[in-house]
Amino acid sequence: MNSVKLSLFFLVLAVGGGCKTQTETEPVESFFFRSAMVDNQSSPTLNFRNVSSKPTIKINFSAPLDRNSAAKTITLTDSKTNTAVALKYDFSGNDTTVTATVQNPLAAFTSYKLNVEPTLVSQRQTALNSNISINLVTALDSTDKFPRISDSLLLDLVQKQTFKYFWDFGHPVSGLARERNSSGDVVTSGGSGFGIMAIVVAVDRKFITRQEGLDRLVKITDFLKNKTKTHHGAFPHWLNGATGETVPFSQKDNGADLVETSYLMQGLLTARQYFNGPNASETALRKTINDLWDAVEWNWFTKSGAETNLYWHWSPTYNWDMNMPIRGWNEALITYVMAASSNTSAIAKTVYDNSWAQNGKMKNGNSYYGIKLPLGPANGGPLFFSQYSFLGINPHDLTDAYANYWEQNTAHSLINYNYCKANPKNFSGYGENCWGLTASDEQNGYSAHEPNNDNGTISPTAALASMPYTPSQSMQAMRFFYYKLGDKIWKNYGFVDAFNLTNLWFADSFLAIDQGPIIVMIENHRSQLLWKLFMSAPEVKKGMKNLGFQSPNL
Repeated sequence: MNSVKLSLFFLVLAVGGGCKTQTETEPVESFFFRSAMVDNQSSPTLNFRNVSSKPTIKINFSAPLDRNSAAKTITLTDSKTNTAVALKYDFSGNDTTVTATVQNPLAAFTSYKLNVEPTLVSQRQTALNSNISINLVTALDSTDKFPRISDSLLLDLVQKQTFKYFWDFGHPVSGLARERNSSGDVVTSGGSGFGIMAIVVAVDRKFITRQEGLDRLVKITDFLKNKTKTHHGAFPHWLNGATGETVPFSQKDNGADLVETSYLMQGLLTARQYFNGPNASETALRKTINDLWDAVEWNWFTKSGAETNLYWHWSPTYNWDMNMPIRGWNEALITYVMAASSNTSAIAKTVYDNSWAQNGKMKNGNSYYGIKLPLGPANGGPLFFSQYSFLGINPHDLTDAYANYWEQNTAHSLINYNYCKANPKNFSGYGENCWGLTASDEQNGYSAHEPNNDNGTISPTAALASMPYTPSQSMQAMRFFYYKLGDKIWKNYGFVDAFNLTNLWFADSFLAIDQGPIIVMIENHRSQLLWKLFMSAPEVKKGMKNLGFQSPNL
């Protein structure tokens, strides 16, 4: 009896031990994303750049996937158009890893988003605990976008195509340069000065005939003399190209802009020296230019001679309220050269020393990337500092009490190049082929880009207008811009104003003050044409000597 009871006891124990009570359940599965790799590269932020056109995207999870669910919930789309990209899915690691590969090559320089929906489930039908987004930006398509030509022909092409901005797009009434390609009747005085110098290049390069260039300059100068509203002989920054009325640049900047006026006069004097023929038309052009030149009351901008500072603005309604002395180092050296060279109202050397040079305070003397910078802010500032004034002023062997200007401009350009090459902020595209920071459009506005104000925006004019100072580096950039990025940035008027490869942004704008220096500085590199012309003006020779400049060209 006892043995029977014992057997029954063990039988019940065996059966009972193999069953779950009502309170027992399966362990809860934790299903979550672990990691992602694209082309065998990882990124803690899930942002991948320079991705190949047929990338391998590997995503790892904490539990085996339901394969059917994965195919429905893991998708790749073009970030801009939201177009879906066909994927092929492979599984490994006991189905904890899915590898997605594209069926057709992705477009270059394009942003894509791989999304993993939270409706993805594991093999045990556990839902993913969160949405996963992986951002991919494809790499540059390194193929040439245009047939290779010689560097000399490429320089011709860039100058000729860029010139169209001033020739084909010049204002139909005044012939002046529109401020930008979307500005309608708004033309720019300084940009028109650059455009006048571009016309001289176009005549000399035979892009247009001498007569065509002369006719356009007659239209421009007649409009400036007879229709444009000036302020003590100086021109506003912007004006209406049809009526000549001042267009305010800002509320109080609704009158004279002396710096922009100096750019205009730089161009006019250069044209005067070029169109030196004895015929009646060229003689009349020179007279009109001289009338415009002699009308500017340069010394009046020292507040009627009361100060040893030269002031940038004057307003007929706000007078001197903007109160901005023109001080260096920046783009305005030409203003002092013009003011000292005037036949009618020249400034004294004391104004140059006190206001511009601040009696030596504009000196730098520090080294950046192993390059000593004589003047200006840390790292040199935006590259237009070394370009706008030197469209006409020849910096070769040019010195004064403060600097050797060839050394200054070359150092500035090389620092900018080396900064982009070092790429301390790790922006996409920066390097020896893609460099150049200056004032230009950017994705959401306009800014003076430079090493201390860098958001990844490259401006083609920066490197191209540095051609005299950095010929090999600038030529390298030109080849890259044309052959490699040409499908994005080469348009009807040359290269667009700017681009940002980090943000995959390409401007659709062109600005007169950026297009002009490309043409002019390339020509100064090739033939020194504009330097020779401007420096041949007797007033310029006298004015620069009076300021203390020394050069074999004076």
